[in-house]
Amino acid sequence: MVKPRTKVPELNLKLVNGTSWTLSEQTPDNFTMVIFYRGLHCPICKTYLEELQTKLKDFTAKGVNVIAISSDSEERAKEQYDKWKIADIPLGYNFSIENAREWGLYVSKGIKDKEPDMFIEPGLFLIKPDGTLYSASIQTMPFARPEFDDLLNAIGYITKNDYPARGEA
Repeated sequence: MVKPRTKVPELNLKLVNGTSWTLSEQTPDNFTMVIFYRGLHCPICKTYLEELQTKLKDFTAKGVNVIAISSDSEERAKEQYDKWKIADIPLGYNFSIENAREWGLYVSKGIKDKEPDMFIEPGLFLIKPDGTLYSASIQTMPFARPEFDDLLNAIGYITKNDYPARGEA
């Protein structure tokens, strides 16, 4: 499990737009927000990321870089990108189950025809520009994820009041 105020594991990913993304190369004013999601088979992920699309400019205005990552194959990730309304969200794919465990994410076995054999469960991480974890929210199922408006309000409070990372004890 990654603890607040400690370095998070490096991320090097291919994006559906044909580029690459590396966590250590991010230079946000305040945070990089890494959202891990289940994948193409998950209608709740679709709704969540489509809502994120509508709030992306708000996160950018608060100095937050955003990426969404799944363990889906390139083909499945590109299908999401084409079918879902998420055109401005950097979308990473092929995140390995081993790497997911390194981040402390839960992993599920597929139980329905449309689900992959194994896939990651949701997680949302706010990472400071120095590569240390500020906060994390990790789910065991697709429900009860952090609300984007709540996150935006929290980020405003955190940055205004220089509120420290908590939970490292």
